[in-house]
Amino acid sequence: MRARLAGALAPVLALMPAPAFAAALEGEAQRQPINWVAIAMFVAFVGLTLWITKAAAARTRTASDFYTAGGGISGFQNGLAMAGDYMSAASFLGISAQIFTDGYDGLIYSTGFLVGWPILLFLMAERLRNLGRFTFADVASYRFAQPPVRSFAAISTLLVVSFYLIAQMVGAGQLIKLLFGLPYAVAVVIVGALMMLYVLFGGMRATTWVQIIKAVLLLGGASFMALMVLAQFGFSLEALFARAVEVKSAAAQAAGAPPAEAAARGRAIMAPGGFIKDPVSAISFGLALMLGTAGLPHILMRFFTVPDAKEARKSVLWATGWIGYFYILTFIIGFGAIILVGTDAGYKMADGTLRGGGNMAAIHLAHAVGGNAFLGFISAVAFATILAVVAGLTLSAASAVSHDLYATVLKQGRANSADELRVSRITTLALGALAVLLGLVFEKQNVAFMVSLAFALAASGNFPVLILSLLWSGCTTRGAAWGGTIGLLTAFVLTLLSPAVWTTTFGLGPAPFPYSSAAIFSVPAGFIGIWLISRLDRSPRAAVDKAGYPAQRVRAETGIGAFAASDH
Repeated sequence: MRARLAGALAPVLALMPAPAFAAALEGEAQRQPINWVAIAMFVAFVGLTLWITKAAAARTRTASDFYTAGGGISGFQNGLAMAGDYMSAASFLGISAQIFTDGYDGLIYSTGFLVGWPILLFLMAERLRNLGRFTFADVASYRFAQPPVRSFAAISTLLVVSFYLIAQMVGAGQLIKLLFGLPYAVAVVIVGALMMLYVLFGGMRATTWVQIIKAVLLLGGASFMALMVLAQFGFSLEALFARAVEVKSAAAQAAGAPPAEAAARGRAIMAPGGFIKDPVSAISFGLALMLGTAGLPHILMRFFTVPDAKEARKSVLWATGWIGYFYILTFIIGFGAIILVGTDAGYKMADGTLRGGGNMAAIHLAHAVGGNAFLGFISAVAFATILAVVAGLTLSAASAVSHDLYATVLKQGRANSADELRVSRITTLALGALAVLLGLVFEKQNVAFMVSLAFALAASGNFPVLILSLLWSGCTTRGAAWGGTIGLLTAFVLTLLSPAVWTTTFGLGPAPFPYSSAAIFSVPAGFIGIWLISRLDRSPRAAVDKAGYPAQRVRAETGIGAFAASDH
């Protein structure tokens, strides 16, 4: 059973934004016998979240309720929901697998994902809450002409969400197919239907509680695994690492390496340089993860669900704590897998590789420390993770269409709350149908690069526009709209020309762009584009944009005039 589950769960790893895990999505596993433990937990989770959606629907009457839960979520609740929106089962499995393979070097993922949060805390949290209402475009376009900047923000949001959504739907469809033994197409439709129910009727309030529940489940499962690993070594990290080095050295010697070389290979798992050897790729990859976090629309949207800037800061502080703790756990889990999984022949194929592939290290470890029951729990948590992220993505895309494009650009601010809410719900239905279609179309495709592209797009387009509109008085409408577009397009084109897409996915031979991540080129392109176009802009509108900066700064720093939470 554990081998079958490991093989069928491989597509979930597409959520991990790293080309190293791209092969996990290739091919389709045959339908497997039903895992009744996982199904029981899955049904319990879905039943609970549907009840929450019903309760939330009774309190979702206005656009503010739908987009931001009326701004009434506390900082602690919002921080846990942020963590739930950001932590994925795939990062849990993927980072653990990278540490299982390369040791210490796998921490580049944990570090990259985590260090974006201090940027949000110190540079953006308070200003976002004070200036925005429903979407990050409210902040980016605060002192600018609305149509150009909001159009850019909406298009950027839809692009980021689309690439994220494809991987989520494929992973979720494969997981439901595994649990219920259903055809893949039926599984994808089920996931799409649940997603639409949560967002359509419950809005942000239901989505928030789905994310909170998911975060608690994931943190609980990872904590149990880490504690069970440490318990076998007297809760000594030194003993854990020493034993892992011994296991890697013994494996190298068994493979035919001389004793001195085998010992060196074992010690190498405690040193950097084994995973990403090219410094350009390392810096570029780190930039994408770090700055992309601060530009993800579904994360930025959560700043508007709290009553004020103080609670916004609390949200990021709590989220940073939970996420940092989570990534520490994955480090322990990865080294635990080296010892408990790497030395157990029952988890390996005849050629010595792990059953289901190298990315299955954490899944095998779950079975090693908790048996089939815990394996079923981890399966249910993986689904809960995907569903929570899908709901958040759908909500951010629906708000971009209804609030930014329809209410502000098309209706020029004259749309009432009821009309905006109706358009948002129609958009949710359309996005649900699109998500199902994309999940079916990309069923057998390698889509891991799409999430990597989502981070690069957010880092290259959204982040430069937000930072310069917030902190530079010389930024203009043309600079923000066109400069942001330059960063967005640069990231998109260079990623398509990279080895992960050009060579691995499309099979077109050597890639024109030699690096796996485009961020080291596309992020500067976005910043330079905004700066240069703004400096060259001599239009009357540019003077208005620059003159509006002092008033924007007063509101951003003090909160005077900021939108308040709803009374209910």
